[in-house]
Amino acid sequence: MGKQAHERALADNQAKAIGTMIRVSPRKLNLVAQSIRGKSADAALNELTFSPKRIAGSVKKVLQSAIANAENNHDLDVDDLFVKEASVGKNMVLKRFHARARGRGARIEKPFSQVTIIVEEKREPAREKKAAPKSKSGQKTKSGEAKTASKKQAVKKPAAKQPAAKKAPAKKKSAAKSAKEKA
Repeated sequence: MGKQAHERALADNQAKAIGTMIRVSPRKLNLVAQSIRGKSADAALNELTFSPKRIAGSVKKVLQSAIANAENNHDLDVDDLFVKEASVGKNMVLKRFHARARGRGARIEKPFSQVTIIVEEKREPAREKKAAPKSKSGQKTKSGEAKTASKKQAVKKPAAKQPAAKKAPAKKKSAAKSAKEKA
């Protein structure tokens, strides 16, 4: 006799992980979260691994946790995961003071943040490889390329005959000039 379990708030193809008490301001954390939103899980992990930001390591741990939750708890395929949502929120603030002149004190706030990462499985439809139509030459090409190639050949053939006819008399004249020069 206990409480009934809460219904699942996320869809069946989603998994979530929350990182709390991250020692950085929400504004700075949001810059890192913004860099991974909408990316595939692999691309987001690479982005966080090579990010120069100090807090990227903590966000990477949360993302890895979300991926592990998706795989182990919800039986989702890791290769098809992408970061659907990466939201940042405020957490507690440590209040300290800094001694100033004349016995005064200045307030120093040390903010903490939290990040929530939701990953979703997005299955890509199976791509069927269709055979491209064959052109007249027997090579497989795209339909647009085959038409343009045949037009180019049709244009080249008449143009090739005309200059050849002009070049032949020019060769005869040069041959005649060379014969005069030899004599």
